[in-house]
This record gives sequence, C-alpha cells and structure tokens, in this order.
Amino acid sequence: MSTAWLAHVTPSSEAQSIQTRVVPARHGSAVRVRAGQLVRVIDPYGGQVGDLFAFVDDGSRHLTSYLSAAHTRGHISRLFPAIGEDFVTATRLPVLGLIDDTSPGRHDMLIPACDPERYRLLGAREHRSCVSNVHEALAELGFTVDLVPQPVNLFMNIPVGADGVLSWLAAPSRRGDTVTFVSYLDTVVVLSACPQDLVGINAGSPTDLQIDVLDRR
Repeated sequence: MSTAWLAHVTPSSEAQSIQTRVVPARHGSAVRVRAGQLVRVIDPYGGQVGDLFAFVDDGSRHLTSYLSAAHTRGHISRLFPAIGEDFVTATRLPVLGLIDDTSPGRHDMLIPACDPERYRLLGAREHRSCVSNVHEALAELGFTVDLVPQPVNLFMNIPVGADGVLSWLAAPSRRGDTVTFVSYLDTVVVLSACPQDLVGINAGSPTDLQIDVLDRR
C-alpha cells in the first residue's frame, strides 16, 4: 500500500467504526490496527492528555519496532507533525500519518512517559503511571516490550521559552476534540489517559479518553 496515497486520506462519513474503547482516567488501552485503517483519539470531557504509542505488529509477541518521537522530529524538522505529515520509526519507516485534528493543535513530543520514579520525585509514594499503563495494556493482548518509548503526548501543552525553559500548562483540548491518524502498517496502538495530577497538564483531575479504530468502506 502506498504511503503517498495514505498521507492524503481524510476522515469522512464513509469511515466505519469497527472498535471503540473507553480509556478510563489514569489507565491505558491497546488496540490492533491494520494497515490502511484509521485511529481516532477523542477527548470526551476536554483538558486531558493522552500518551499515544504505536508498535509495529510484525507477528511477534515481543514488540521491538515503534514510533520514535525523536526520529519523527528529525524527519519533519518540527516539534510535531502538521496534517499530512508522518510519524516514523527509529529506522525512518513511516508508521502513522496525521490526517485530521479538531483540537487547538497543542501536542508534545519532548516529554517522556511518566513512570513510578517520576512520581516518587514529586513526593507520591503510590501512583499510576503511563509506563505501567503501557505494559498492562499490551499484556492484555499478549504482547511485551523491553522499554516504553517516548510517546506522542496528545493535547499536552509544553511551550518552550526563549531561554529553553519548559512550561507545564493545562491541556487546551475542548470537550469532544479529536485527533485522527492513518496507520501505514499493521500496528498495536496504545493510549494512556495520563494519570499526572501533580503538575498542571491535566488541571489536577485526569479524565477518560476514547480510542476508535475505523475502516474505510
């Protein structure tokens, strides 16, 4: 299947939802997506960050190839793709294409997934994390990974100041905002409704997200 063709696919009423998963606040969910299918992330309540991961589904239960935020930044020469641009793996292979975004368009590919040590350093003894969510969600489908890569942080607003200082601002997504991708390869996509409530990205109160897989008729 030509990625050049897929990059110009746009969502339409002809796209039929074949799977819908509500991702509970602070938890994660994984879906298998075939090449050519669409993946839509929905923020039902607004203001919730979603850590998105895409692993190449090559028939193995141990996943080793994945969307690389760092390589994507180098590939597109910007901090986040514009509509019509691609996310790539560490071997520069296009894995997802961004085809629609109804949100204000503030997303992040600089910040790693939160993990237990991050919360310990913030003073929390017990806390859910996006890293744990990824392992749990993949395990439900029988998959494993050695490491959790840097995510695509949907709706996450981390502006970089002129002095290079990062600001942790509340997600500006509105109720019902969506981001839609086309999958160029068979993939396992994981979405974590980020549990971060100790800095301001979720305005202190994480909420549910939704992930849909759609097929074009």
